[in-house]
This record gives sequence, C-alpha cells and structure tokens, in this order.
Amino acid sequence: MTGGLVIMPISGVPEVRPGDRLAALIVDAAAGQETPLLDGDCIVVTQKIVSKAEGRLVALDADDGDARRRLIEQESRRILRRRDELIISETAHGFVCANAGIDLSNVDDGTAALLPVDSDRSARDIRNDIRSRLKISVGIVVSDTFGRAWRRGLTDVAIGVAGLAGVVDLRGSTDAHGRELHATEIAVADEVASAAELAMGKAAGIPAAIVRGLDPAWFREATVEELVRPPAEDLFR
Repeated sequence: MTGGLVIMPISGVPEVRPGDRLAALIVDAAAGQETPLLDGDCIVVTQKIVSKAEGRLVALDADDGDARRRLIEQESRRILRRRDELIISETAHGFVCANAGIDLSNVDDGTAALLPVDSDRSARDIRNDIRSRLKISVGIVVSDTFGRAWRRGLTDVAIGVAGLAGVVDLRGSTDAHGRELHATEIAVADEVASAAELAMGKAAGIPAAIVRGLDPAWFREATVEELVRPPAEDLFR
C-alpha cells in the first residue's frame, strides 16, 4: 500500500426507512460531500441502517423485561449465560453476543432493531447495486458493536462481508526475521470495521465510511463464517 490507509466518513445519509436502497443513499451522500466512491474502496455500513432498510424492526417496550427476554430468546439459537438483565446468546448466524444483537439505540421509541437475517447477502446486495450504478468493484463490510470475552470496552466487528476477505491467513509465510508463521490469521474484516467506527463515531449519526488503500490481495469472495470460531475449537463453549 504505497499511498497509506485513508478512512472517510460518509455524512448526509438520510434517515433510512424500510425498503430503501442503501447503495443509492450511500452513493448520493458520498458524491454530495465530494468523496465519490472509487474502484478498490471498501465501504463499511452499520448494521442499524441495514436492519432498517430490510424492515428488521419490531415493537418493543424497553421497560417490559419479560417481552425483551422473549425477543432475545426468539432471536437466539441458544442461551449461553445470564446475569441479571444481561443475556449472552448465540444467534442463528453463529455470533456469540449480548442480547442476540438486539439494539434499542438510534431507533424510534418503542422499537427494537434485529440483526439482518443474512448479513452476507445484505453486503452482496449493496456491493452489486454499487457495481451496477457506478461500474466499479468495492468491498462491503456490515459492522456491529460487540463486547469481547477477555477485554473491557466495545469495538465494532464485521457481521457481513462481500468482496473482502474475512480472514487473511499468514500461516506459512515468514516474519521480518525470517521465522515461519504457524498460527497467524488476521481478522481483516473486523479490523476494517473497527477502524471505520473511529471515523463514524457512536453518536454522530454517520452510518457508513469509505476505507481506501487496503491491500488489493485482500479483495476476494468471502463470507463472515470465516470469522466465526466453530464450537469444537471454542474452549469456552
């Protein structure tokens, strides 16, 4: 990467409603701020606007603990841990996260946003739509905020990818001292999601960002399943 890495938030995306074409909103907003999309860019899109566009919104009284618990259980493949109101569950996608990824922030009162049914498909749809509109090839990462088992604080991770590797496998290559790498697999899509979040922010109302300057070798067909550790390899399940 000779030009370095550049991350540019895409502001001006209007409030997303069910049925909206996200690609059109993103393309127009990027052009409006004079940072048009280029071939080889990666676009990070927050889960929230994907869920809104796909109508993954349900009525929920935030003060109704029983209704909230039932909704979490409905959206979970299994419940792994409970502590007071916190539930750690595995979703149908295989994600292990708090409260099945159900989100009450940045949605209308009395409404909850559910995870997309198939975030990879969501990413592919956006990518294909951008390619059709602009005749360019970009990567897409659908991002969401997750906690981590061994560290405090939240970070954004990829829950859907299209056209960008989820994981880059460096095993068999050598480090700067010529030693062979035996266990190094880089969660590229997660790192891109987290980097983009620094530009978008949690409370700025910016739901997408352009990540420019990624290694061209990372752009390939992929699935978020690359990032999900199988239960047989998980020491904590």
